[in-house]
Amino acid sequence: MKLIQKIAEHDRNKPFYTLEFFPPKTDQGFENLLIRISRLTSLNPLAVSITWGAGGTTKDRSIELAGLTQQEHGIETILHLTCTNMEQGMVDDVLRDAKERGITNILALRGDPPRGEEYWIPTDPRFTHGSDLVSYIHSSPEFSSHFCIGVAAYPDGHPDRDTDEDGELDYLKAKVDAGADFIMTQLFYDVDGFTQWVKRVRQKGIRVPIIPGIMPIQTYASFLRMTKLCGTRVPPNIMADLDPLRHDDQKVKNYGVQLAVDMIRKLMTTGDIRGVHFCTLNLEKSVTRVLECLQWTGSSQQVANRLIADEPTLPESQLVITSQNATDSAANSLATGGPTEEAGKGELNNATGWDDFPNGRFGDFKSPAYGNVDLWGGSTLSRKEVLAQWGHPQTTDDLTEIFLRHLHSKIATTPFSPTPLSPESHMILPQLEQLTRKGWWTVGSQPAINGEKSTDEVVGWGPRGGYVYQKCFIEFFAKAADVEDIERKVEQEGRGWVDFFAGNARGECRTNVAEGGRNAVTWGVFPGQEVAQSTIIEKESFLSWKDEAFSIWAEWASFYPPDSQERNLLESISSEWWLVSIVHHDYTDASAMWTFLFN
Repeated sequence: MKLIQKIAEHDRNKPFYTLEFFPPKTDQGFENLLIRISRLTSLNPLAVSITWGAGGTTKDRSIELAGLTQQEHGIETILHLTCTNMEQGMVDDVLRDAKERGITNILALRGDPPRGEEYWIPTDPRFTHGSDLVSYIHSSPEFSSHFCIGVAAYPDGHPDRDTDEDGELDYLKAKVDAGADFIMTQLFYDVDGFTQWVKRVRQKGIRVPIIPGIMPIQTYASFLRMTKLCGTRVPPNIMADLDPLRHDDQKVKNYGVQLAVDMIRKLMTTGDIRGVHFCTLNLEKSVTRVLECLQWTGSSQQVANRLIADEPTLPESQLVITSQNATDSAANSLATGGPTEEAGKGELNNATGWDDFPNGRFGDFKSPAYGNVDLWGGSTLSRKEVLAQWGHPQTTDDLTEIFLRHLHSKIATTPFSPTPLSPESHMILPQLEQLTRKGWWTVGSQPAINGEKSTDEVVGWGPRGGYVYQKCFIEFFAKAADVEDIERKVEQEGRGWVDFFAGNARGECRTNVAEGGRNAVTWGVFPGQEVAQSTIIEKESFLSWKDEAFSIWAEWASFYPPDSQERNLLESISSEWWLVSIVHHDYTDASAMWTFLFN
């Protein structure tokens, strides 16, 4: 059924909600996401949406996931679809595939604007703006009657900032006039600002439903990254609230739940908003808690395992309980013969949150939340950023200088590091500089940590009262000859303490790790919990990141003219160099990795 029809038929006295997921990078993450979606769809969302990678990079995964949610779970599915930087004919192929799978809802997005004749991907000339895709679907005899079309809107302004607010509202009006049936917004945290934006939208004569995007804060670091990526305005009071909590991941998560609840309750009083769209980041616990607090799940099921809240401000719900009420509930359960939940329920409840605290680039490759999030088909690179920060590299020495400038905070980013060097990597800055000057350009690292408190301002994570541990690891790009030297050194001098992976864009992979071997490089011990392994390095995660890393070299090259020195250099790095990841297992010796590498 079309989403616009479902909204029209939905009880106006009951708010609705939709859930957004992205296709995980790995097979196990994909399978685990299907299980997670099954649990979440039992809470009766109106629909789910599946995101789309820039230029169709997640085409097969997105289509497969959307087809499964539509056909296997029987829930209305909204497939995101970008139209620029797509190969000729891909849009038609995707629409036909979606139609065959019973998908009737499309979120039509522009994606990245074409970069002109210098850009290396052949683009479909029919599409320049999101409105072009809306108009095409709406006017096509093959697709017009089948699809309900949604479009995106940006209450805090489009991340590209290529026009003012009036210009963006004109773009939005053009998309609706072209045939859009509903609007989904980018995430925001300023409810008052959003309410004023809705009024301006209505003053433009736009009458279709507006569904606001809500992203519960998961961790402080991911919150900063996502708001920067999306260009989201964050009210000063929220930053002030988060500042004293930022080193306690559980308190940040609790605050994120309460903030989302407060935002949604306020939105529901405006009279114009009937439902919300949750950006789940493929995590379920926070979204479930928000829905329980709002009493939107429609479920009367008794939940045995509930979170005992330390903060009196955390709302009590089916999943949250105060310490006093927990005591009363336990006493009553014992008096009446104990719990009656079926065996294995504890394992199911535990499955909802085992990957709640990702603390690295990927976390665990089995997690549905594994991998970076490519929001709504956008690239993390922009021409303006490329030229302003990284200039015109023409030699490998120029590239070395770019990576050194990032280490010393003279530039804020590299193509592989979207934020400044982390405080924990500053702990090993001299060693990173030595590697970089050697021509081994570092893109990921962490120092060895042996039992620091979970509240430590630099390396702490997870709930208060715990201790965290890290093995030292380093990731860098190197020449093929250097990879051969590293492999010999590990074999001759590693003594079982050192594991490595090395791969290139041609699909070659070298490693001394046994098939199926996994290295937990970050873990924590917390009160009342099993040991939490938040960052794991193994072959599948390394290969996934390797493919992404070399695609970044290719994308970086595309910003420069064909046959230019810059483009030839970057393309040669992409095709000839290797990505290397090294782990030293002696986390009790902070210097062990560097002694091995430099001696």
